[in-house]
Amino acid sequence: MTRLLYSLCGADPGRRFSPHTWKVVMALSHKGLDFSEVPTPFTAIKAIEGGFSPTVPVLDDGGHLVRDSFAIALYLEEKYPDRPSLFHGEGGKALSRMIEGYAQTLIQAALVKIIVKDIHDILSPIDQSYFRTSREERLGLTLEDIEAGHEAELAAFRPRLDPMRHMLKYQPFIGGEAPLFADYILFGALQWARVASPKAILSDDDPVYDWFERCLDLHGGRGRQMAAAA
Repeated sequence: MTRLLYSLCGADPGRRFSPHTWKVVMALSHKGLDFSEVPTPFTAIKAIEGGFSPTVPVLDDGGHLVRDSFAIALYLEEKYPDRPSLFHGEGGKALSRMIEGYAQTLIQAALVKIIVKDIHDILSPIDQSYFRTSREERLGLTLEDIEAGHEAELAAFRPRLDPMRHMLKYQPFIGGEAPLFADYILFGALQWARVASPKAILSDDDPVYDWFERCLDLHGGRGRQMAAAA
């Protein structure tokens, strides 16, 4: 069966950086399911599968289309119950929803102010135009003005990971002794920064850095196979 995952890419199709797509890459790998990625730039997303979704990721599982990273994870859990679980029951689903809210409202919302100019710079010219217009309207500043304040934003960002540091005193993953989809949600946010920006988001003496390194090594090093931005 052909299984395709439409992923966001920069001017280089090999640089796939969407935090939401990375959640699904790790979920598919967790399930042990083969798939091929279809690198898709911002301005080509609307053409995916005849306009099926305004955003990526989109999973084509042998002709069955699913959009939205959490919806895809739920679909994989139901479709492939004999494969390793992404949630281990309703409690794991609830945990993942909480981590999704934490990642989107506190982590990604802060990271975008640190890496947004770096994302712009890895895009093709047509995507740069779209990205600049949409992000400057959303954030209320020019990309250059946002970039000028990135050091202060980075200093303010690091305490937002304190809940993770507390948890890591007791267990190696959000899922406990092994990762669950909840881990892949937060991993996706930090992998977004790693792939799109050369800025050092985490210091190497941070417990969250150690957790992130463990996640990069999961599933045969799937996350590490994507080179960090230089």
